[in-house]
This record gives sequence, structure tokens and C-alpha cells, in this order.
Amino acid sequence: MSIGVVLLEPEQPGNAGAIGRTCLCAGASLHLIGPLGFKTSDRFLKRAGLDYWPRIGAVEYCNYREFEEKHSADRIWYVTTKAQRTIADVQYRDGDMLMFGKESAGIPEEILVQHPEQCVRIPMREGERSLNLSNAVAIALYEALRQLDYAGLEKAGELHM
Repeated sequence: MSIGVVLLEPEQPGNAGAIGRTCLCAGASLHLIGPLGFKTSDRFLKRAGLDYWPRIGAVEYCNYREFEEKHSADRIWYVTTKAQRTIADVQYRDGDMLMFGKESAGIPEEILVQHPEQCVRIPMREGERSLNLSNAVAIALYEALRQLDYAGLEKAGELHM
């Protein structure tokens, strides 16, 4: 069981590294749509992703068109502050993808208007612009995983006393 996380033109290597680490721990796939604001060899990306980055297996696409061609049959949720529904208002399924836009601008409006029923938002206080990208990914991804009963993930730990 897997959810995909899609970053459209991410700009900050630190965010991408942290998101990659979250994806690996959550069993999610990571998709990076260019142009990227960094090189995947960037030291900040590797520092944020720690020793996880080589195991993440991020899939890279030159641009949105290439991603769209390869995933036209997939169900994609566009996480945006412009949506009417929240991330908890929809039912996620195995194989769904969550798309997030670049830090400075989000997902372009021309993409959102093509998919209004698949746009979802994370609730925030009125008047605030947005959350940090890596935090937004973690919140939305774990809502989808919660709905799927955290399938494939370790759900219990053990205290050492």
C-alpha cells in the first residue's frame, strides 16, 4: 500500500530532504517535478534527508507535462490554500498521490482549475498564507495514511525501562 507525494518545482533543498525522509519513513513514494531549485546532490538536501536520501528513490520528471503523461490514470489530490474541501473531507485510496507546489507560489492556478474536485486544503487560521512545505506534506500524508489504517507501518513501540 502506498501514497505518492509529488513536489512541483520545489525550491528549497532542506524542505525536499525533510520530505524525502518523511516519505521513506511513511512508505510513500516521492516524485520531483522540475525545474528543481537545487541539484539532488545538494549538501543541504542530503543534510536534511540524513542517510535516508540514497534509499528514498525519488522519481524525477523534467516538467509537469512529462509527469502528467506518465500519471494520467492516477488519482491526484492537489493540496492548495485555494481549495474548498479539507484534507479530511475526502476518502483516500491506495495509490493516490498528493501534489504540492513550490514554496514561493504553490500549484499554478491553471493546473488547479483543471481539477477543482481534486483540490484539498489544510485548515489554518484565517488570514495566514501557508505552512512550511515539509510540514504541509507531513500533515496531509499522515491524514491519508490514517484513513488507510497506517497499512504497512509499524503502529506500536516498546518502552525500555
